[in-house]
Amino acid sequence: MKTIAGTIPGYRVYEYLLVLSPHEELWNKIMEAKKKFAREYKCEQAAWGRPYVTLVNFLQYEMMEERIINRLKAIAMSQYPFKTELKDFGSFPSHTIYINVVTKIPIQTLVKEIRRDTQRLMKLNDDNKPHFILEPHLTIARKLKPWQYEKGWLEYSHKNFTGRFIANGMVLLKRLMGETKYHPVEKFEFQNLPVLTKQGELFG
Repeated sequence: MKTIAGTIPGYRVYEYLLVLSPHEELWNKIMEAKKKFAREYKCEQAAWGRPYVTLVNFLQYEMMEERIINRLKAIAMSQYPFKTELKDFGSFPSHTIYINVVTKIPIQTLVKEIRRDTQRLMKLNDDNKPHFILEPHLTIARKLKPWQYEKGWLEYSHKNFTGRFIANGMVLLKRLMGETKYHPVEKFEFQNLPVLTKQGELFG
């Protein structure tokens, strides 16, 4: 089965991320913070990880992509743009330091709707289920070694950071299993339109 999965188009497994992306000025400000952390704590990965608020990550066959895109389009159509506030730093002991997302409710509501409407489509198999992120955050550095985390968090728990952006759409990214770089697949603009037909009826 593995050889088939590797060679037949459509049977290739991709890793997908569905994200909110800050505007360019804030993106650059966060990248500066990430590069600074990378330099000070010898953590290369922090410098090249992109500053997104991840909503979902999942593995799926490429041939499922179109159905997932159609479902996400319908969700985005009825979603209203919302302000996203960032403030200071938080951590997941003992491996991740991130920027706090203060405005959690609209993101959590959106993630729950995506989960309700797409969970079945995003599930590759029983061992690889989609990961819906209900604790929104913006990663500075992850997979830290114990010393990087301890020293880094000692500093960053006292640091300040502020930023805000209007989330007016979400972006689907993908990478082939084993690759490091994600590529954009589609952007879904939030249009705040009344959707009269249930998504399930549109794309059964």
